[in-house]
Amino acid sequence: MIKTIRVQLLPNNKQKTLLKKCADVARWAYNWALSKQLENFKNGGKFINDGELRKELTQLKKNPEYNWLNEVSAQIPKQAIKDLCIAYKNFFRIENKHYSEKTKKKALRQGRQLTVYDLEGHPKFKSKKDVQQGFYHREDLGHLKFKGDKVKLEKIGWIKLSENRIELQTAEKFYNPRIKFDGFNWFITVSIDYKPTNNQKYSDGIGIDLGVKDLAVINDGRKIPNINKSQEIRRLNKKLKRLQRKLSRKYEKQKEGGVNRYKKTKNIIKLEYLIRKVHKKIKDIRTNYLHQETAKLVKAKPEFVCMEDLNVKGMVKNHKLAKSIQEQTFSEFRRIIEYKCKWNNIRFIVADRYYPSSKTCSECGYILDKMSLSTRKWVCPECGIMHDRDINAAINLMKYGKSA
Repeated sequence: MIKTIRVQLLPNNKQKTLLKKCADVARWAYNWALSKQLENFKNGGKFINDGELRKELTQLKKNPEYNWLNEVSAQIPKQAIKDLCIAYKNFFRIENKHYSEKTKKKALRQGRQLTVYDLEGHPKFKSKKDVQQGFYHREDLGHLKFKGDKVKLEKIGWIKLSENRIELQTAEKFYNPRIKFDGFNWFITVSIDYKPTNNQKYSDGIGIDLGVKDLAVINDGRKIPNINKSQEIRRLNKKLKRLQRKLSRKYEKQKEGGVNRYKKTKNIIKLEYLIRKVHKKIKDIRTNYLHQETAKLVKAKPEFVCMEDLNVKGMVKNHKLAKSIQEQTFSEFRRIIEYKCKWNNIRFIVADRYYPSSKTCSECGYILDKMSLSTRKWVCPECGIMHDRDINAAINLMKYGKSA
């Protein structure tokens, strides 16, 4: 089993400059390879494989004009070229290539003809203005070393880590190490071999019903509250609205004539930075909450975890609940608990999408014909027992897991 670990880096100012340089080289190599492919296709040529492009790059580095490419690890630009070629191969696999409505309108507004580059899924040029950046690092233990709360990177040196991870120090092999920048902090992401323990005693399996009022309800009656209703998230959402309104007014003041073009001032750039910061704060609080709650569920070592397969795309069509559903991040909750179950040898079961967990009586098995979303409690016509909608659904999911 492969386990991926993500740790925050704590570089000094000199190391931040070197990390930024590595990311810039990776971006340049990706864009250089993309321009080569586009030029080749324009001249009627076929796809250029990454081996040929990397050989051409090696010759290019001998040119004194491109000496700056030698200031970083040789693997960084080579892997960036390989990433571009993989992106192209994935694009070729798309059967129904099309132009999106947004792309069509933009081309019409600019008065230009659409090209292959405009097709949905086609690799795009990376901008140096992009907030998120990153690059590849060599996998071998000779160039990537972990010792205590530090990591050694090629041509950068030892960088302090935010935490000490024993798994990384004892790992025999690394897979696909990546250094990434999220706009505020640098992180290292690396995969290692992981063997889960088998000799453990399991408790009873659990059924989890996801919802909007509460994030999740467990079959034993426990409820995981909705973090979006907390005081801190509400405060940050109010702050976000104020900043967005302020930014909107500044953009309107900088509107150039009757054209929908705006001049971005330094104050606008500052406000955009503050907005990104609040967005990140909200996201971090939600992600941390999901990790804490899923860890509690897995720590109990249940025999299995059974969840429903929600049609979120269909659910968000209800405009009154769309925002609340999106803020709950059901897919992220499922993703986290699924891989944590794999790490701990716990069976993860997904109930059929059309399984009537809410409409089925958990006592006698009677199934209601219809049930509105506003119905939170109901009485079974067959056995007369009153059910809480969410707890009843969680119990049924637990029974579904037992029979699976």
